Amino acid sequence: MKVVKFGGTSVADAKQILKVVEIVTSDSTRRIVVVSAPGKRHPKDIKVTDLLIALANAVVAGKPFEGDLAAVVERYAEIQRELNLDAGIVAEIETDLRRRIQSRSDNDAQFMDTMKAAGEDNCAKLVAQVFVRRGSPARYADPREAGMLLSEDFGNAQVLPESYDHLATLRDTKEIVVFPGFFGYTLKGQVATFPRGGSDITGSILAAAVKANVYENFTDVDSVYAIDPRIIPDCPAIAILTYRELRELSYAGFGVFHDEAVIPAVQAKVPICIKNTNRPEAPGTLVVPQRKYRHGEVTGIASAGGFSSIYLSKYMMNREVGFGRRLLQILEQEQLSFEHAPSGIDNMSVILRSAALTPEKESQILHRIRQELRADDVTIEHGLALIMIVGEGMRYAVGMAAKACTALAYGGINIEMMNQGSSEISIMFGVKEADRKAAVEALARALLTVPAKPTC
Repeated sequence: MKVVKFGGTSVADAKQILKVVEIVTSDSTRRIVVVSAPGKRHPKDIKVTDLLIALANAVVAGKPFEGDLAAVVERYAEIQRELNLDAGIVAEIETDLRRRIQSRSDNDAQFMDTMKAAGEDNCAKLVAQVFVRRGSPARYADPREAGMLLSEDFGNAQVLPESYDHLATLRDTKEIVVFPGFFGYTLKGQVATFPRGGSDITGSILAAAVKANVYENFTDVDSVYAIDPRIIPDCPAIAILTYRELRELSYAGFGVFHDEAVIPAVQAKVPICIKNTNRPEAPGTLVVPQRKYRHGEVTGIASAGGFSSIYLSKYMMNREVGFGRRLLQILEQEQLSFEHAPSGIDNMSVILRSAALTPEKESQILHRIRQELRADDVTIEHGLALIMIVGEGMRYAVGMAAKACTALAYGGINIEMMNQGSSEISIMFGVKEADRKAAVEALARALLTVPAKPTC
């Protein structure tokens, strides 16, 4: 049995949805289908999720919203007309959107989740109808009825453990199940969403719950590539990699798969196959618990911008029991998560995503660190990029860090910070965001090798 997920570009219009139907019906083991909200049809287009966010913002601000509502409905209506579906489904979608608006709660974050979830929910209903119209037994699965239970962290929800037992019953379904990605329900019955890109997470949870043989994740690229093709266009594809490698690469900027989606598949030992909706015959990239690798082999180099660093120093900091805990407690109380925390004996840096560090938060954090920790110096630096070198073959390989540092030095790139995980399968460098592209190119020339032999 396979769980199959299709991203936003795969359901962006009628033509793409027909490809989805053909892919699923070509393999009788593809029985659970997870869909995203319709994505961009062309580079200047707007995703349905973004249209829904604009609609929700208009409602919250008390502004006229009929134009925003009509824009969302028209996206589905266009698909309905091109596929010659029952026009009643468009009326149902509009009714659903108005019901969501009318049921608005005082919690703006929860209301935003309710509106965003409409993209996937209505797309799943529409796609299920396409399967039926094309002669394939199929049904829409309501996440509430199926038992997709999430925490109340609206916009960043986590699956609750009991969900897996509820969702396992989907394995017994004989027809094709079309399940909306990205959202579920709290124990109180409120809609909650995963982070953006969370349909990957939904698919992984379902694959784990039904103990699927494979979780196929269809997107708009043939494979996971060793480097972002926008930086190096002719970079090689990766045929096979481990869960750990994918998690590291996805976290550091590989947008082809959500990094949190790896976790349920890892726990259930379900292989992940990343494939292209537009070229399903392409071998894709297989993600497995373990693989053979060459000593010293680097699998991929990922990079992401948008990071900031809190730097503080205090003489004899290493002798002050609980200093690090109190620093991280300040961040916790300010509702901020951190990415890395490299330190020395008298200084420490904490890396955060810049988007979470508003000017108000920044001012408050600086004030608290000075007052509560009595730091000698504390500054916040913006405009950083993180570059991650990843590979199972890097473990116990002598000189990997030296090669990377030498490559950056020859490229004239200053290293702002460096951190190597205890597993030794990754090395992280922090550089100025302006140096990101040059740094990736320099590291690729010096380090890159790629696992061969596609196996999807």
